[in-house]
Amino acid sequence: MTTRRVLLTLLTGATAAFLGCQENPPLAVGPGGLSPEASLGSTLQNAGLLTCSPVPSDSVSQAVGPQGGTLVVGLHSLVVPEGALDSVVVITAVAPSDTVNRVQFQPGGLAFGQPASLRMSYANCNLLGSLLPKRVAYVDDALEILYFLLSVDNPPTQTVTGWVEHFSEYAIAW
Repeated sequence: MTTRRVLLTLLTGATAAFLGCQENPPLAVGPGGLSPEASLGSTLQNAGLLTCSPVPSDSVSQAVGPQGGTLVVGLHSLVVPEGALDSVVVITAVAPSDTVNRVQFQPGGLAFGQPASLRMSYANCNLLGSLLPKRVAYVDDALEILYFLLSVDNPPTQTVTGWVEHFSEYAIAW
């Protein structure tokens, strides 16, 4: 093995070890990202949001502080872990009646010290022909996908959980 190849192997291993040990790895790819996730996101963005049967709208407001808390709105839930907030904040979540399962959160831009988990149900959605994993998407007011959150699909329960670092509007995509 040449010296150059040995150095490249060591550098690659050190980089992988460093990235694996990061305390807060990146949880989403923003609009300007150049990572493989961004390319995958562009491909999946064309797939779009799941089409669902409308369910009744729901909204909830709840004070959540440093001790954390759980909000349930419609078919969805947000779990804010202990220590994610420095002070008490009144959080409002709205799940409108629509053909897209989505949740709007206020106050807009609220950032968490550690990610909250947003569990969204797609039990009322059309899954015919969609074998792709479901993901939580950060969307704008026109429901255009801006990027995807790190998400875990659970087909047996027809839910997908995404890790939220800040508030905005989120929907289920495939």
